[in-house]
Amino acid sequence: MNHQIRVAVLDMYDGEPNQGMRCIIDIINRFNQIVTFQIFDVRGKSEFPDIKKFDIYISTGGPGNPLEGDGNWDLKYYDFIDQLLEWNKEQKVKKHVLFICHSFQMACKHFGLAEITKRKDTSFGVMKVHKTELGMNDPLYDGLPDPFYAIDSRDYQVVQPKLSMFAKKGAKIISLEKIRDHVQYERAIMGVRFNDYFVGTQFHPEADALSFVANLKNKERREKIIAMKGKSKFRDMLEDLLDEDKIYKTNETIIPNFLRIAINDLLKHKKSLSN
Repeated sequence: MNHQIRVAVLDMYDGEPNQGMRCIIDIINRFNQIVTFQIFDVRGKSEFPDIKKFDIYISTGGPGNPLEGDGNWDLKYYDFIDQLLEWNKEQKVKKHVLFICHSFQMACKHFGLAEITKRKDTSFGVMKVHKTELGMNDPLYDGLPDPFYAIDSRDYQVVQPKLSMFAKKGAKIISLEKIRDHVQYERAIMGVRFNDYFVGTQFHPEADALSFVANLKNKERREKIIAMKGKSKFRDMLEDLLDEDKIYKTNETIIPNFLRIAINDLLKHKKSLSN
């Protein structure tokens, strides 16, 4: 094809070698006939892409408190989001962005959509995620059952949505953590459609069984999970990892959906502009 599409991966791992990045690159490489990519070390080196040169953006998860930065990369990051928003207001060919975990929390903070609070304990493992009514029709989740399963790894959570801000910005909650019917919206928010071109997930859609099992080779981490969940739930989690309809399905669906939607939109608009 004539139209080469460029993906910028914003690395929020703070210089840590991370299985998540391997997974993201693996998924992008499934589209390598039409897509090239470049990684930018946001937190380590304050590197940012030139928005004129890239079409699609994936902003990764990462460790630490999403409410804190060093006063340099974090301010540049928020400014970068604003530049992309401005571009999409003014230009016909739009920029598509996926925010994952740490980036998702920062985006929710930046848009003033909810509170970001520290959890009582770390959420880590295979979790059920429930689509909201709006999430049922969101193309990001197309092909996934309700509920679906995802890898969750977080010390912080996005809670107490400011529904007036959601309405004002045209944002939508598309998934939530486990159901508690008697308390509306007390569950952590697991996915937000910020606008037609920006979407984010609290969980890790890139995760695959291989990366998670690699995490479990760390004895300290493994023992921490067993202490947190108990041996029986830990064994259940390993079974969930190997179930083709759970983590494998999420890995095969969400980021590929995001990339397909973005690529189709870009090709359609680039073609109409070149005619």
